[in-house]
Amino acid sequence: IILIECKHWKQELSLHDNQLLRYFHVSKAKFGVLTNGIIYKFYTDLVEQNKMDEKPFLEIDLENLKEASIEELKKFHKSYFDVDYILTCAAELKFTSELMAQLVKEFNSPSPEFVKLFAKRVYEGMITPKLLDQFTTLVKKSIANHINNTISDRLNIALKNDNEGVKQDQTAQPIDQVDIQNAEPKIVTSDIEKEGFFIIKSILRKNVDPERITCRDSQTYFAVLIDNNNRKPICRLYFNNPENKQFALLDENKKEIKYKIQSIDELYIYSDALIKAIEKYT
Repeated sequence: IILIECKHWKQELSLHDNQLLRYFHVSKAKFGVLTNGIIYKFYTDLVEQNKMDEKPFLEIDLENLKEASIEELKKFHKSYFDVDYILTCAAELKFTSELMAQLVKEFNSPSPEFVKLFAKRVYEGMITPKLLDQFTTLVKKSIANHINNTISDRLNIALKNDNEGVKQDQTAQPIDQVDIQNAEPKIVTSDIEKEGFFIIKSILRKNVDPERITCRDSQTYFAVLIDNNNRKPICRLYFNNPENKQFALLDENKKEIKYKIQSIDELYIYSDALIKAIEKYT
């Protein structure tokens, strides 16, 4: 199903003179992974059938892990593995990552073609070399301002939602929030709680915008919510005791129904129940 070539962790990953290409050509596997244990590069045959692409459609760095990468990686989980679906997503991922790389390149150092594209929309005259230099500075400055404004707007929304959440439930705190009045935080969000949250988010992402799925940690339980609203609970995780992990859904009267689980992978068993839990909010 998947071919994996492992290199030493200090070794740079390159497709030249390795076995992955050769094995891919003579096997029925549709995916190849090249890794040094830290960086994982996922390949398939988008350009030419049965010939592995030179560029990966997905790259994951464990030292710089992003939520979007985790969501893509979960498509390879045995519960969701679907070759055709992953191949469809792979094509989109490949071009999206390449477009992102080009955008970053243009944002950091705008090319003359990029500058002229926008300059012609705001300036009717001829773009002389002198004007091109001026517009290059203006375009770069405009991009920076737009990014700063976007970040500022999102921070303001997050702070507004956070303040509303505190009013609704004074006992609950957002992830990693520290009690400023005390030297030590009262609430510590564990890795297993975060991983459980990502699994639930992965299950629900086809039914609701993932951005709407939020969480809050408290001293008693870890809550998964819709729209960061404590009145819109999806479920609760009781993972503070490693020997007695529990997962709770809420009925129509907001009464908990708890289920004991051995592993967080068992959350996938409750996929239908989780989807049903968000229907009243969507």
